[in-house]
Amino acid sequence: MKRSIKIAVAAAIALSATSAFATNGDNLIGVGAKARGMGGAGIGMSHGAESALANPAMISTVKGTEVSFGGTVFMPDVSTDTGAGMSAGFISSDADLSVIPEIAIAQKVSDNFTWGIGMYGTAGMGTDYRDEATTTGNFNMVTNLQLMQFAVPLAYSTDGFTVAIAPIMQYGSLDIQYRTGAGATGTGVAQDLGMGYSLGASYGMSNFTLGAVYKSAIDMTYDKVLSTAGTGFGLTLADNLEQPAEMGVGASYKMGEHTFAVDYKKIKWSDANGYKDFKWEDQNVYVIGYEYDAGNWAARLGYNHASSPIKEQSSAGTGHVLNVLNLLGFPAIVEDHYTVGGTYEFSKTTSVDLAYSYSPETEESFGATGAGLAGNVKTKHSQDAVTAQLNFNF
Repeated sequence: MKRSIKIAVAAAIALSATSAFATNGDNLIGVGAKARGMGGAGIGMSHGAESALANPAMISTVKGTEVSFGGTVFMPDVSTDTGAGMSAGFISSDADLSVIPEIAIAQKVSDNFTWGIGMYGTAGMGTDYRDEATTTGNFNMVTNLQLMQFAVPLAYSTDGFTVAIAPIMQYGSLDIQYRTGAGATGTGVAQDLGMGYSLGASYGMSNFTLGAVYKSAIDMTYDKVLSTAGTGFGLTLADNLEQPAEMGVGASYKMGEHTFAVDYKKIKWSDANGYKDFKWEDQNVYVIGYEYDAGNWAARLGYNHASSPIKEQSSAGTGHVLNVLNLLGFPAIVEDHYTVGGTYEFSKTTSVDLAYSYSPETEESFGATGAGLAGNVKTKHSQDAVTAQLNFNF
């Protein structure tokens, strides 16, 4: 049964032809076109059915049945210079395009109860240097993590207050391969299913809404992938890679056609199995969003900031080895994200959302002496993403 579920989910996630870089660490800044158009704001502002994962309490605003489906075309631009070999210089990763699907349904059963289903690509990261000459020092490294979450939000509302729970099933796949002087290292793609949950709450009064959310950690085991990958660099790693717990609060205020939203979220990378071995630090995520709603159309702006969870390690012990693996294989170093978006209603039942996000280039240089290299490893990373979503209301 578990194997058949994995196969079905893998078919859905196969739309992602290459690894999907995300933005706050390896997490997308938001799921759904409305949220992404506002920098990811969605803890204290409802976006209808697409709110299933951001804050399940926010689905309570749907009036009947709402169906949303679409996806994000993600275009990271990553290049790394290890300072080694005849072709020293920045070498571009070929993992520069992926498609991330999303589907959400929410239905108001009564004045007090709303439920839904959400399926989203939520996170990922990776690079692809397999076609580069080994003399570049990039180890022909290929890394690819992809995560998809399925949630069933259940929300109960009374007197402006809503509480909700959303059981979550997470599908993940991970692949790490590289080549050193000793030969090729890698075991191929491993997959796993994990379970978690999200708890949400909101309170609305007049034109002001407050929201809070807690999302549990979800531990995943990728058989032999991490333990094998560690051997070539002298590391002892377990095969667990846990998506970290998150907690956040948000608020929105509506003045006529104008809505302003702010979110704060903490992502607990330092407590997550696997990420703590790579010395990732917790992230504080700050979001500001704005929406102008003219009735049959809307425009959105947003800004999202979170400092990079990857910090330079000292040369002591395995510090420089971790520097190489983080910047070469998992360079989640982008910090600022600027977004625009909009909605157009074709009718009372049909509308389309669009969003564009841009993260300007960030560059990091970490020490790598003693990690098979003789200097610093440098990585540049920027992102563009376009999200489109079709909505039906019944």
